[in-house]
Amino acid sequence: MTDTERLQTLDQQHVWHPYTPTDDYLKTKPLVIDHGEGVYLVDSEGNRYLDGGSSLGVNIHGHQRPELNEALAAQAAKVAHTTLYGMTHPGAAELAERLVRLAPEGIDKVLFLETGSSAVETAMKMAYSYWVFKGAPQRNKFVSMTGAFHGDTMGALSVGQMTILKNFYQPLLRETSAFAQPYCYRCTLCQDNCTLACADTLEEVLEREGDQVAAVLIEPRVQNVSGMIVARDGHLGRVAEIAKKHGVLLIADELGVGFGRTGKMFACEADGVTPDILCVGKGLTGGYMPLAATMATAEVFDAFRGDGKMLLSGHTYSGNPLSVAVALASLELFEKDDVVRRAQEMSVILAEELAKFRPVPHVGDIRQCGMLAAVELVEDQETREPFPWDVGVAGRITDRCKELGLIIHSAPNDTIVIVPPLAMTDEELRTMMGILLQATRDVVGSLAS
Repeated sequence: MTDTERLQTLDQQHVWHPYTPTDDYLKTKPLVIDHGEGVYLVDSEGNRYLDGGSSLGVNIHGHQRPELNEALAAQAAKVAHTTLYGMTHPGAAELAERLVRLAPEGIDKVLFLETGSSAVETAMKMAYSYWVFKGAPQRNKFVSMTGAFHGDTMGALSVGQMTILKNFYQPLLRETSAFAQPYCYRCTLCQDNCTLACADTLEEVLEREGDQVAAVLIEPRVQNVSGMIVARDGHLGRVAEIAKKHGVLLIADELGVGFGRTGKMFACEADGVTPDILCVGKGLTGGYMPLAATMATAEVFDAFRGDGKMLLSGHTYSGNPLSVAVALASLELFEKDDVVRRAQEMSVILAEELAKFRPVPHVGDIRQCGMLAAVELVEDQETREPFPWDVGVAGRITDRCKELGLIIHSAPNDTIVIVPPLAMTDEELRTMMGILLQATRDVVGSLAS
């Protein structure tokens, strides 16, 4: 038995994998990732794969970036962990100030957490507590977009609107309401002449339920997990305007779209919106350590002042010094490498490469916002009829990509999601898209035969 085979056996005997069909996985020979090199992942057999999903959206600067390695080691030589309960440490204070400077104007306070799900869940608790302290405890309901994914802790699942998760966990979840997602390709509201009618459906919800609603949650510009659903310009502004009109807090979940992914440091900048509460994470540490943050305006924070009031929420590892240290080093690299400008330049190349998919049979829709993109496959291009779910077209394409040296992921509706590391060179980006194009053609060709 080789070492790879030994690890595969141990894994299948003992490791339970998230969002992975159990029996299908146990029939495979799992890929064992040994290390990373820049924008590549290298398995235990020495095979190299382009990290086309940025390791679920977190890889910004590349694997094994010396500056991040050094920051982590330097902090480990000081203290690996200390609590933020009633005290602080240098990194927490410095990082909070840096994030406030980068965030939309008006965001003033930062609460550190470990994961995106916990950042959203904390934002919900923050919004509810705000209204309790304002004397309106009946405002305990939340509204989010159809197709939304905000994480998979119980509160985050409640405001998520992805059908498969919502249906399965429904008995455990709180009641929430939804307004229409900006899914232009499958829109039944505007008839291919966008008037942002999807955003206006929020008005209907808040007119009916507004006095019970604590906050509206939105993924600005792009709904990531549901298939890179890209909103038109002005969509976020319209949603913010409606929420403000009804006196409801706005929570912007930037976990999948922040840190340069959409061509701005934060996606809210595109429509000039300052949310009441902002959730950030994923790329915050460049993929090195778990760290997220729930940020808020001074107005929200001030509701927690006086009479012993406090936010009844927090975790043991909130603001872990190792995570914070590497986050500070990551933000230094954003300036040093001019990452946001570089992402804007690469988005032009990505658009050129995406255009090559248009003549391919069964390619229905191509979506892009900055360095986030998707290719949606359909059975019938004219009617936009999707493939039956059991055909598994997107899964076949991602499997073929792996054979060709690219790790990439799929989303609902047979959609391939494209989330390249922002450290990619032009050549690496073109190579990545070339592999995806070949894999798509190969699979489409096999369907025809």
